[in-house]
Amino acid sequence: MPKLTRIYTRTGDDGTTGLVGGQRVKKNDHRIEAYGCVDELSSAIGLARSALADVSRTRQVQDIARALRVAHQLDDWLAWTQNVLFNLGSDLATLPGDRWEGMPLITSADALALERAIDTAQADLEPLDTFILPGGSYPGAFLHVARTIARRTERLLISLRERDAVSDDVMRYVNRLSDALFVWSRWINAALDQPEHLWNAETKPPL
Repeated sequence: MPKLTRIYTRTGDDGTTGLVGGQRVKKNDHRIEAYGCVDELSSAIGLARSALADVSRTRQVQDIARALRVAHQLDDWLAWTQNVLFNLGSDLATLPGDRWEGMPLITSADALALERAIDTAQADLEPLDTFILPGGSYPGAFLHVARTIARRTERLLISLRERDAVSDDVMRYVNRLSDALFVWSRWINAALDQPEHLWNAETKPPL
């Protein structure tokens, strides 16, 4: 486990940063953009988890037992997700030739776990027949923000993959994660009795 004994090093003042193997690259390199976006994604999920902690103090929910159950299950999934994203960031910060035996990496099991989580949450939800607008409860809204960051992460990984190796398991996981974040936002909003705002293509400005 690395020890962070110093926060500032001054080594990045020239616009470069170091990879795990010691190589210096520009801070706008595709690889840095990709794992920076992964960090941003985890931070948005952290906001959602902070908001979930307030669910136990909620009183204006018809079925508080259900709300607490969903909040607890969802927080477990989000905690796992943040750890997996840290592994992904570490992977992206390491060139393929510098990986070591036993290095934590995304595997096919991670995407399968997300599919299981999606199916579990979907079982509690009414099917959608139109698009919805992001929002609802604080945790639900934060998860929508995380979903959009996951999509951007996927786009950056595609750009990186055109130059460097990015595994199919990583691509599959990030794609499933954006789907999971969408379903999770609906799941917690439903548990907290927050209505979904449907897209109105014929919208008119307020009077």
